[in-house]
Amino acid sequence: MACLLNTVREASTISVGVTAAWIGGAMLFYAQGAAAVTDIDTGAGAASGIHTGFVSLYGVIDTSVEITDPGSGWVARMDSGAYRGSRVGLHGAEPLGGGNAIVFTLENGFSSTDGSLQVPGSIFNRQAWIGASGGWGELRFGRQYSPIYIPFKGDLDAFGAGTIASGLNNLSKITPYANNAVAYLSPRIAGFSATLMMAMRDPSGKDGNGIDGYYVTASYRLDQLHLLYARQQTHGAGALRANLGGANYAFGKLRVWLSFFNGDGGAPVYHGAGGSLSAQYSFSTNARASLGYAHVRDYTTPGGSADQFSAALEYSMSPTLLLYFSAAYLANHDDSSFTLRGVNVTGLPVAYPGAPVAGVQFGVIERF
Repeated sequence: MACLLNTVREASTISVGVTAAWIGGAMLFYAQGAAAVTDIDTGAGAASGIHTGFVSLYGVIDTSVEITDPGSGWVARMDSGAYRGSRVGLHGAEPLGGGNAIVFTLENGFSSTDGSLQVPGSIFNRQAWIGASGGWGELRFGRQYSPIYIPFKGDLDAFGAGTIASGLNNLSKITPYANNAVAYLSPRIAGFSATLMMAMRDPSGKDGNGIDGYYVTASYRLDQLHLLYARQQTHGAGALRANLGGANYAFGKLRVWLSFFNGDGGAPVYHGAGGSLSAQYSFSTNARASLGYAHVRDYTTPGGSADQFSAALEYSMSPTLLLYFSAAYLANHDDSSFTLRGVNVTGLPVAYPGAPVAGVQFGVIERF
């Protein structure tokens, strides 16, 4: 969203500190022209043009208060990572000459409510990869965001697939991270770019050796129009097939998103298909308001489906400080049990199959 760093400063010395944080944060989070809607590095060539190596410290602290009624009464709780996962990380580049560089990212997720690790026993649960970057694209090896997660977190609805307001987030299912993965991120050529990833199985997962899954993302940009499609197919226990696609277009201060999604598999099992329509109006460079609607057909339940209606307000206090408010009403039909959740927040279980869910959320994001 518009809370992203919007100033990119070139590194001139190897340093860790305020200057390096600006450098690394901007390099890590730039999004090929979509910096207003996502906080994930979606492009190749992050180190091209950097002639001096750097190592930078960066982080995000996302804390919110949520009040939700899952069909049994209102419940208040404090959340971490409802909009953007709270994290701290290191990002760096070592130039090789000719516009090429070795690049790496180590990123840990944590809870800003109690300081605990997002995944106990895993110090770099979000990202731990090394790769090479240049004008030809970028090649990465290790644990990293799955390519299907990249468009999901910003290019498919007005809510950045975050907070309880995102029906896209609440009604679909994808794999956000991949272990033992090899990914290629292409440069953008004539408006087109693509990301290809293959993940290898981890024998410790008791699925044996071989290919764990593949992911493909294709994107096209022309002025204010953005089209994209992403697909994943994982194997072994909890195998999940999922597809995402859509378009967004800006009409002056108004941007509109239209998307579709479907999936089959996972753990717990998901089998659904649906779509989302949302819009965001910018009152100024600092203030924005969003509305959205999402629908899913739930094939795990005979006749099951759900509809969600959402609204959100955002205000950027500075390039690194964002205040947000979101509200949503989710209507489950028949015995469907979808609920309101955040990026790294588990939704409250519905009181009974088919129960409606309503909620509001107030949050703050600080980046460094």
